[in-house]
Amino acid sequence: MTHPHRPRRRTVRRLQAASAGMATGLLVTGLLAAPASQARSRTDTGATPGTPLGTAARTVGDASYAPGACPKTPEPIEELEGARCGTLTVPENRAKPDGKKIELGVAIVPALSEKPKPDPIVWLAGGPGDDAVGEAKMAIGGGLNRDRDVILMSQRGTYSAKPNVLCPNIDEFNARAVGLVSGAPSTERLHVEATKACRDRLAARGIDLAAYNDTESAADYEALRGALGLKQWNLYGISYGTHLALVYMRLHPGGLRSVALDGILPPAISGSAATWSSARQGFDGVFKACADQPTCNKRYPNLSATFDKLVRDLEAKPVTTTVTLPGSDKPVKVVLDGGTLVNWMTSATHVAPQVPLAIDELAHGKPQRIATQYAGGKLSPAAMGRVAHGLVYGVFCSEWTPYETEEQALEGGRKAFPAYPRSVQEQAPQLTYLRPDCDVWDVPPADPSIRDATGGDIPTLALSGSFDAQTGADNGPYVARTLPNATVVTVPYEPHVVFATSKCAQQIAVSFFDTPDAADTQCLKGLEAPRFEIGPAPTPTG
Repeated sequence: MTHPHRPRRRTVRRLQAASAGMATGLLVTGLLAAPASQARSRTDTGATPGTPLGTAARTVGDASYAPGACPKTPEPIEELEGARCGTLTVPENRAKPDGKKIELGVAIVPALSEKPKPDPIVWLAGGPGDDAVGEAKMAIGGGLNRDRDVILMSQRGTYSAKPNVLCPNIDEFNARAVGLVSGAPSTERLHVEATKACRDRLAARGIDLAAYNDTESAADYEALRGALGLKQWNLYGISYGTHLALVYMRLHPGGLRSVALDGILPPAISGSAATWSSARQGFDGVFKACADQPTCNKRYPNLSATFDKLVRDLEAKPVTTTVTLPGSDKPVKVVLDGGTLVNWMTSATHVAPQVPLAIDELAHGKPQRIATQYAGGKLSPAAMGRVAHGLVYGVFCSEWTPYETEEQALEGGRKAFPAYPRSVQEQAPQLTYLRPDCDVWDVPPADPSIRDATGGDIPTLALSGSFDAQTGADNGPYVARTLPNATVVTVPYEPHVVFATSKCAQQIAVSFFDTPDAADTQCLKGLEAPRFEIGPAPTPTG
């Protein structure tokens, strides 16, 4: 469709060169469902004007929606109380239209307004492998349902979908692996064995693992739009959800009024090299912010050099410690090597004020703070049995690794962190063992078009945090090169997925959906850097 906005690109870069630089603050087949405007509805049991969205059964093309119970979530979510729910049924593999069907849970949180806008907002979850329904608190807590209904659908294979493609055995191994040297060949072998065991178990259940990818998922969401009888809607994608959103924009642009991308992962460049680049941006943001604060710089001088030395030293001689995690009295063995430290730092930008102190403690023989944070994430109940690893590998192994050579991946590490040992450079942050995992996952490559840049005139908000070490802020201007109606916003002092941590980002997002050609970014002017935690100077020894 044609949007009534003149092509233009507005870039908002609040990198504030004053006292604190940047600071603050965590992985085409072409046989597609026809757009709703082109498909003929076979059955319609009451989708009439004035009927609340999601309360009428409807079949369009090869997809059907039926109202019903809300999707299950690991814990009760208050924001889902009063939601209108149901199930979308679609083919598992659209190349086999007479084959197996899958069911995707849908929850529609009503707008607060008595007269909601006709175009809802669809929340696309992160991951890959997270369930959007489980992220209702984040979506609604940020005010997205002020004037519009918010739609949350379980992406295929995720927690509340039927079937799901969870791999609890991989989660359990990742928890045990905190006590292993991450770079050891034996650790890689055990991880790949866990990956293969899950793959074999899912395949034995008759699941078509090659059907869990962005092309099919984008078609699922377009099928939902048709089945709900909506002419247009809006997307809000976070982290991996931006990857899916960009594929959706390319394949099914007609029903999209506007799209917000937060923590941007462009399909055209996704892979190990881009992950290294993002880590460099996020790490540098934290280190520069400390250097810009006199008290932090005085107490923790040359923080970047200190960190780099720790990566080299720990890779050569890992440190083992024992910690007790909050809520447990069971001691946990943790091994810190260079690769583990890089992975910790990639997520630690979410608690950036603690980072200089934690690095300094480690440099002075006190690894407990970093070990507790690292192990806590791996052993958290939220890390067990909730991620759809079958979707993780379905995306990574069909859309990423076939289009990035091993040498290109290694070069990404060399370019971003030339001082790191090769053994660290070979394993991109949060993508450890990716290539051997994909070898045993054994799904065919996606059509090369999956790597095409997304173009078109859909109004787009490209949001990033200046501390994002997972999807670097440079990805905003990158995707805007081919999206002339894009507004690029970098929120200072924020980590990955700014909507989760920044009231200003939430205000910008809500204003964008009100007026996609004129998002209100005034709140950026009042943002200030956080204060880093300053610990006591180490006691001299000897």
